[in-house]
Amino acid sequence: MFPVAINQVKLMGSALLNTNDNKVQRWLSIYFPEFKTVFKDWTGQGAILALKNFPTPEKVIEKGVEDIAAIWKAHIKRAVGIKHAVRLVKAAETSVGIKEGIRAAEYDLSSLIEEHEFVLKKLETTMRMIEEFISQIPNVEQLLAIKGIGVATVAGFIAEVGDIRRFEHSKQIQKLAGLNLKENSSGKQKGKTTLSKRGRKRLRRVLFQAVMVLVAKNPEFRQLHLYYTNRTENPLKKKQSLMAISCKVIRVFYALLTKGLVYNAEKMIQDIQRPQQKVAA
Repeated sequence: MFPVAINQVKLMGSALLNTNDNKVQRWLSIYFPEFKTVFKDWTGQGAILALKNFPTPEKVIEKGVEDIAAIWKAHIKRAVGIKHAVRLVKAAETSVGIKEGIRAAEYDLSSLIEEHEFVLKKLETTMRMIEEFISQIPNVEQLLAIKGIGVATVAGFIAEVGDIRRFEHSKQIQKLAGLNLKENSSGKQKGKTTLSKRGRKRLRRVLFQAVMVLVAKNPEFRQLHLYYTNRTENPLKKKQSLMAISCKVIRVFYALLTKGLVYNAEKMIQDIQRPQQKVAA
């Protein structure tokens, strides 16, 4: 139950951050829309300092370029710099933001930033708890040795699967995730074969998110994805390939956790049928 509870806190925290982000974006669109032309991400250190100390066009102009740059320099090791300060002041001077009710709006923004920072601290504490928990699981370091697999993925997987030793085969976990195939048929009519999706939705989500990162950052998984989608015989569509790789991830995780094997990138991609192998066959 412990890993599940941690995972729920993490999901709730992420949802709160998303909600908070939408509210701040809306605030900026109303009162200082030009701010987004200077800072693409309002959650960066320089942007947060600006919103805390001079959130409105009026206060930006009042501070001026030198004072703004000085505040950044005093609080950030890698200061945002004078160029950003100049851009911010110019943006403030031509702002079309609403000026009515600005004091109450400043208070609202201050509350949103406080909530954002509080949730971030909560998530940091949660991540530390996750790291402490998974460090006690035998062979977990082999999963973390895979490029693109992080603590959150491992924790999410274990939270949904539980004690992996209760499964006799990785296909049982595949079925638990709803990644096993089923045939949609009625009577004598044979239909398409699709994923059952009768398993745990959150486990599928964890696997899918992990695979998206693996295909983007891990060379062997990217190679496997390219093979599945470009092979001559029975090429898979992109989503089909990602689901196939999700099943592959389950098999890899199962082998590493139950047998204590060391992750081997070359062995992982042995599914790929190279031309010379087909000739030999």
